[in-house]
Amino acid sequence: MDAGAATEATLLALAWMAAFAVRPWRLLRPHQGQVPLATPFLACLTVLPWLWAWPGLAALPVPLHWSGAPLAVLLVGWPLAIPLLTVAGFSTMASTGASLAEAIALTVWSGVLPATLVLVMGHAVRKTLGANPVAYMLGRAFLVPLLALGGCGLAASLLGHGWVSGAAGELQRIAIALLAMGEASWSCAIASLLVAWRPQWLATWSEGLYLARPARARMQRVQRPHR
Repeated sequence: MDAGAATEATLLALAWMAAFAVRPWRLLRPHQGQVPLATPFLACLTVLPWLWAWPGLAALPVPLHWSGAPLAVLLVGWPLAIPLLTVAGFSTMASTGASLAEAIALTVWSGVLPATLVLVMGHAVRKTLGANPVAYMLGRAFLVPLLALGGCGLAASLLGHGWVSGAAGELQRIAIALLAMGEASWSCAIASLLVAWRPQWLATWSEGLYLARPARARMQRVQRPHR
């Protein structure tokens, strides 16, 4: 195992340690007879391995790879997203014939690192712009995924990983930028739809936080004399 593969394996192990340190399975415990995140968790567990099999099944001259990591973080949170993305990454050993080293590299560069950047930059957006629904939609659900996916994809291409290198390397870098924009748009669209219809399926959304009126306005309304 070379230095790059060892580093990627270490990053994956650290991500698992950090995820399990916060006991993410608590999010799947019943609350008042319901498990709100069960549906998005099972949906990600079903859809992500199929999406990650596209490069091998499609056999395109320029293999396009859909990550799904940003949306997984928005739906179930970073700690639960790490196991889901790992399952998707290692499933490529069966679906596309990837080796163990290739599966680890794919999991790290297309799953763990984008998901971690979405977590960090999303927190920065909320701290900078506050609990604003517009900031959530355009910032955390669009701009942050765009930067995370594009940055990680281009970094992987510069390091010469198999799914972004070869004769079509330059064309692949252009495809990475376009695909990142497309996936960010879909992530924003799905998040916006869920905010309107199924907000309980978004672990990163809270109606009490994002839709609550400012405390000062509530106090003024309470203290306003009745006529």
